[in-house]
Amino acid sequence: MIKSFFFVLRLAVAWFLAVVLVAIMWSELPLLGRVDWPVVLLGMVTMALVVAGALSHLGRVRLIAGHIDKSVLSNRQRRQVEIPLEAGEAFDLVEAAVRELPRVEQVEAARDSLQLRAKVGRPQTYGGHPLGRWNPLLWFGIPRNQIQATVTPGHDSGSVTLICESESPAWSDWFLVDDGTNYENAEAITRAISRRVAEHRRGEKAAAVQTATEKELAVAKLGLLHAQVEPHFLYNTLASAQLLARSDPPRADEMLGHLIQYLRHSLPSTGDELSTLGEELERAVAYLEILKIRMGPRLDVQVDVPENLRATPLPPMMLQTLVENAIKHGLEPRTAGGTVWIRARASEGTVAVTVADDGDGFSAKTSGTGIGLKNVRERLRLVFGGEAALAVVANFPAGVAATITLPASEGVRSHV
Repeated sequence: MIKSFFFVLRLAVAWFLAVVLVAIMWSELPLLGRVDWPVVLLGMVTMALVVAGALSHLGRVRLIAGHIDKSVLSNRQRRQVEIPLEAGEAFDLVEAAVRELPRVEQVEAARDSLQLRAKVGRPQTYGGHPLGRWNPLLWFGIPRNQIQATVTPGHDSGSVTLICESESPAWSDWFLVDDGTNYENAEAITRAISRRVAEHRRGEKAAAVQTATEKELAVAKLGLLHAQVEPHFLYNTLASAQLLARSDPPRADEMLGHLIQYLRHSLPSTGDELSTLGEELERAVAYLEILKIRMGPRLDVQVDVPENLRATPLPPMMLQTLVENAIKHGLEPRTAGGTVWIRARASEGTVAVTVADDGDGFSAKTSGTGIGLKNVRERLRLVFGGEAALAVVANFPAGVAATITLPASEGVRSHV
């Protein structure tokens, strides 16, 4: 009540002084200055309308804000809003919130300087003011409201300074009220910012959940891949070992040794930890040694992987997928067989692992479904993001070369 009283008193005193000034000027007029009743009548009517308008403003502000204090009664509102987004994104969000305001016009947005200005038409809050243009609270005109927003960049955030004020000069606040329209604009923009930030966070959470689901699916597929050794390969290897056991026991024993080595590395590992290039190379070499016994001189294997690169993190079974592709689609269809190369090189913080063959290449009769390579690319994306990639190109003079580019481990980076 005290704040309301002083607010009405302030307006009344300002208008009283204005009426007194008019009365003094009237008294200095020749002839007319001797007649006092017009000035007294005008003063009484003016003061009555001013008090009525001030009380109306108090009632509307209390209805909008739910309380009365100095900040909500002011014609000029200031807000400081922290947005947990990069400054450019924060500015775009603020601009969108301002453009959604009713009756907004003349929006001027300078994205480079992170500043925004706009004009907002003031509504007829009561459908029209009493006495129309004779209402003293409108004698200085009905100015529009204006908005100024400035975004200050921070560490992964933007701090928004929002000012909502009348278009008229500050001195007019002693005589005019804005019927709470600037408070409404400030609160509306703040709510719009909060809503848009909440939507952004929900979008991020949904994307994170989707990524986590995709990763879990990839891990589940990997577990299934670990749990199942290709039946045909296992049956053929055991059949070959059984046959060699009768005709060439030493080679049968060698084949079974490589099979044990292969199976040991094919068992599911605990959790979803990465393997290493060295571990995956042992699995791939065991696989190829088995095939060399089965295929004889039709298969040649050349491995060139430096010792210091073998600690490079690598998703399990990824190298094996590339080696199996080289055998199935490149060399097995050829009567003369061919060579499989496994090579690794480090350069500028990355490690390139290449599996190449001199088989049939990209021929229609040996092309597969592409599911294996698609899974390799997807797993690289899930594990390394944009830091890893798979490239498959034609080998020279024949065959295919598949290269996985990975981020190097700290130990490798120090030696590059």
